[in-house]
Amino acid sequence: MMRSILTRTVLLVSFVSFFTDIASEMLYPVMPIYLQSIGFSVLLIGVLEGVAEATAGLSKGYFGNFSDKSGSRVPFVRWGYTLSAISKPLMAVFTFPLWVFFARTLDRLGKGIRTGARDAMLSDEATKENKGKVFGFHRALDTAGAAVGPLAALIFLYYYPAQYKWLFIIAVVPGIIAIALTFLLKDKHGSVNRKQSPGLFSFLAYWKQSTKQYKLLVAGLLAFTLFNSSDAFLLLSIKSKGFSDTYMIGVYIFYNLVYALLSFPVGILADKFGLARTLIVGLVVFALVYSLMGFAILPWQFITLFGMYALYAAASEGISKALISNIAEKDKTATAIGFYTSFASIFTMLASSLAGLIWFTLGMKAMFIVSGAGVMMVAIYLSVIQYNFSKFNRV
Repeated sequence: MMRSILTRTVLLVSFVSFFTDIASEMLYPVMPIYLQSIGFSVLLIGVLEGVAEATAGLSKGYFGNFSDKSGSRVPFVRWGYTLSAISKPLMAVFTFPLWVFFARTLDRLGKGIRTGARDAMLSDEATKENKGKVFGFHRALDTAGAAVGPLAALIFLYYYPAQYKWLFIIAVVPGIIAIALTFLLKDKHGSVNRKQSPGLFSFLAYWKQSTKQYKLLVAGLLAFTLFNSSDAFLLLSIKSKGFSDTYMIGVYIFYNLVYALLSFPVGILADKFGLARTLIVGLVVFALVYSLMGFAILPWQFITLFGMYALYAAASEGISKALISNIAEKDKTATAIGFYTSFASIFTMLASSLAGLIWFTLGMKAMFIVSGAGVMMVAIYLSVIQYNFSKFNRV
């Protein structure tokens, strides 16, 4: 059973994600510090990240639709990971603001190109009965890379403090390994090349074509995204209580390790007890974590809450995509996932802006409580509509 689930394609795609996340997460904790060191203001950093995420959001829908219409997956996966890999050293070569904007946007464009096609490849390797296992395994390796990356950065910066440019250059190595692995991938049925590239916003038409179940599910997931601000706010809550950068990054590494360890077992349980039920449990855990985060003051409290947050992550991200892929038509899987992830990226920007505004005006505790309460309402909504997924999910 295990051998049939972890096919050659699933293993390759998972290890590509693993090495890519090592490269990306080596830089994630130090990105704001590096940008400030080359003259970026906080405002300019915000604009940069906003433009980058908007690029990723729009491109996920477009390229997911393009992948479905072309009948191929591998070129999108390969080019997507390649662009992300080469963007990292580009940020260290020159420090002109426009060049940095270009390099950072290139990284996010790469993510947008690959996301829908990659998830469709994973879906094609699974049945409706084992989607949770396949997406859970991929999420486990992806997140393992997100734990190894910051740890590698901590070790490097311990011996070579403030050598941020070299860190960007070193991040090329796992990126190259990821690119090399994509050349071992093959499309399941070969490239069909049914149509030329679609219009930039043509993926939006999928909403009208989609099923009632898809609309109900995605509406709930996007409502959740409006309350799910950047994880940076969770890390800022640690800093606001006076803890060191080392402790903060250490907690972030701990979160990713637990997330990686839980993803595959949670995927197995999701296949057994139901994808929708598992997703709902994850959102309830999220609501509890956010409701309590503003009150945490001791080290063990942050460790406990970030451990719970890892459980939420394992029960949501991969599981939600598995559920979408079960609901979507097989030849429109990349479009269905791309449509959702496009809007999720845009909604995440809005959520982070709103969270920052609430934190600034009403305080940190108010921001976390509002988010927790909002997500609890989304969990209740998904519980009410859960019966609509009965033929797509063993509930």
